[in-house]
Amino acid sequence: MNNQAQLQTMLLSSLTKVFADERPIDAPFSSACALWGETYSFQVAYTSDSLLKNISIDVNSSLADRVLIRSVGLVPSEMPCFHIHDDDVLRTAPGLYPDPLYDLDQQAISSIPDQWRSIWVSIELDSSVPAGTHLFQITFRSDEGNVLALTDAFELNVIPVLLPPQQLIHTEWFHVDCIATQYGVEIFSEAHWGLLERYADSMVKHGMNMLLTPLFTPPLDTAIGGERPTVQLVDVAVEADGTYTFGFVRLTRWVEMGRKVGFKYFEFSHLFTQWGAKHAPKVMGLKQGKEQQLFGWETDASSEDYISFLDQFLPRLKQYLNDHGLDQQSWFHISDEPDREHMESYRAASYMIHKHLSDYPIMDALSDLGLYKEGLVKRPIPGNNHIEPFLEHQVPDLWTYYCCAQGEQVSNRFFNMPSARNRVIGFQLYKFGLQGFLHWGYNFWYSQNSVHQQLDPYRTTDAMHAFPSGDAYLVYPGKEGPIESIRLEVLYEGLQDMRALQLLEQKIGKEQTLVILEESLAEPLTFTEYPRGGGDWLLATRDRINQAIIRHYA
Repeated sequence: MNNQAQLQTMLLSSLTKVFADERPIDAPFSSACALWGETYSFQVAYTSDSLLKNISIDVNSSLADRVLIRSVGLVPSEMPCFHIHDDDVLRTAPGLYPDPLYDLDQQAISSIPDQWRSIWVSIELDSSVPAGTHLFQITFRSDEGNVLALTDAFELNVIPVLLPPQQLIHTEWFHVDCIATQYGVEIFSEAHWGLLERYADSMVKHGMNMLLTPLFTPPLDTAIGGERPTVQLVDVAVEADGTYTFGFVRLTRWVEMGRKVGFKYFEFSHLFTQWGAKHAPKVMGLKQGKEQQLFGWETDASSEDYISFLDQFLPRLKQYLNDHGLDQQSWFHISDEPDREHMESYRAASYMIHKHLSDYPIMDALSDLGLYKEGLVKRPIPGNNHIEPFLEHQVPDLWTYYCCAQGEQVSNRFFNMPSARNRVIGFQLYKFGLQGFLHWGYNFWYSQNSVHQQLDPYRTTDAMHAFPSGDAYLVYPGKEGPIESIRLEVLYEGLQDMRALQLLEQKIGKEQTLVILEESLAEPLTFTEYPRGGGDWLLATRDRINQAIIRHYA
């Protein structure tokens, strides 16, 4: 800790959440090591006895040009968690929680007397960075240029071994209507496309390589009988004889955008409504010269009209995918989160889709192993609190997800959870060899079921008392693109941990890699069994992995 006359500072890891009303309880953290290909982050917490405004930041380091410094902002949470929760949380009271990361030109840094704040320091390490120890010293200056504080030096040892590419398929559902609503732009206008690309670019830079693609307006998080803005990429026209023709101009632009920023897979939106596959999604089309709704809540999923539509659309879509080299990159959904009570409707929907798309991977969130055993869901995605039976059954190519319902004993990323609980998912994904990870909310800025759509994500962080703060989105709307969050950065750190383990496995095999991973544990790592509390175990374990990489790659 550095004590100056006007400003006190403390070096901390990325896993400490700095609350305004308490001195950080974690020990100072001033040295680490990282691999080529990583983004490494640490924090500098600060406080003062007097009000200091318009503070500027300088970085003294040989790698200063690779450093991004952002200010950790505070946002309110009225509902940090559900009434039933476990003890692995930082607090349960409503209040201000650290989360958004503001560029320094977006929010000036201030120090308010007797409050703690922090800045977030990220360092991009590619293979051109010299190996060895690099020092980073941060200077806080007043508006007049006077030195308020000079931190202790943070030491980062760069290991000259490159992380392997990410193999995990990772999707966080992209809500393109929320972008249009929040920025007040016309859907698929040039302004909208520009925003979509900037958000998509941030996704790829944080380990997301699959993009939810709205063939038709996704029937997700919509009240029965309700409606979300139309975000349909496929043009539909009804001919005089009742047949359909399809246009793919917007879809082509979407695919080109996704490929440009680095997406590898396209996840096509659900072809039936959520929670039971009972209805068709909203489908708009040109009929008798007018744009109108062709299908929606009033359409029974098994109706002859909708079956006829799918029988014409899906073969045409398959041809499009083949023509554009997408046949090995395309994934499909039927209906999100079916349950046993939906067996009949889901079975009928599954039959319709498999009739045309059996050559493609078809996946759905599902936590009932019985539905998988009956063959209704070929690629189930159980919640991480329901995954054990699927692991025991040795379901191939298994994925997992979490959302608001996974608030006890498992990894998640609510505001009130320790950041280590967010990051540990990387170790778990590696150990159990999962193929993919899904989350429903990259940027869901509406209320639950999209009933209220004009919300301020900086004020309403729980979808209007529906989900614990931190469940519905990982980014905030900035002036020209996303404001990222500490939860997004920490989740990506978990994916980097996973890749580091895979790198070590290439040299010593998985069995020995797991020995190193679980070296200090009393019980083997599972999705519910892992060290609780702060991030000490996780940071020490990652360092142990790095040291093993040095030994075997030196």
